[in-house]
Amino acid sequence: MLLGAGADAEDVIQEAFVKAYRKLSRYRGESSFRAWLLAIVANETRNLHRSRSRRDGLVLRAAAANPESQVAEDGAVGGVLAAERRATLVRALRLLPVKDREVIVCRFLLDLSEEETVTMLGWPRGTVKSRTSRALAKLRALLDREEVRHG
Repeated sequence: MLLGAGADAEDVIQEAFVKAYRKLSRYRGESSFRAWLLAIVANETRNLHRSRSRRDGLVLRAAAANPESQVAEDGAVGGVLAAERRATLVRALRLLPVKDREVIVCRFLLDLSEEETVTMLGWPRGTVKSRTSRALAKLRALLDREEVRHG
């Protein structure tokens, strides 16, 4: 799952389905059921990211308190670096115009097909294709600038 749930993707999806079932009476039909459900999945993934960040911080502090534990330190550093990369990507995404961000989220974060993206956004196929290409170019440029800034 490109939202960043990784190995926990199945747990995130299961939790999202449970929450959707419990809140089914709140679905008003203002958007497609799929879009409503995907929003719940995205929220659950954000919750996972928050808990991972807290856990990574705890692991890093524990490793620093016990310098003999090289294995824990390597895992903690890897976790922190992964969290930093995710944070950098999220910052860059937030700098994109809304429509560019929408198409990137649909195509790559929600892993929707081109046809599903067309349906979800209500745009013509050509618009989805061209906006995806331009949005990716803008995102690459933002990430390149970020990399130059932080080495």
